[in-house]
Amino acid sequence: MKRERKTTLGRREFLRTLGAGATVAAAAATPLADEARADTESNDEKRKSRYQANSPEVQTFYRVNRYPS
Repeated sequence: MKRERKTTLGRREFLRTLGAGATVAAAAATPLADEARADTESNDEKRKSRYQANSPEVQTFYRVNRYPS
């Protein structure tokens, strides 16, 4: 019994080619991105509270997560 070699593109070869193409496309798009910069905050902005203690969301959190006595 002789096996004939398939000349068609198999599923594994297709997926391998697709993965290689995606890698090349991602590498080509990377240099187009801008450089990331951090926002500058003053010391007062860094120390200010980020939430309001009496907001409905905070009150709901403490109400829902309260353990029975």
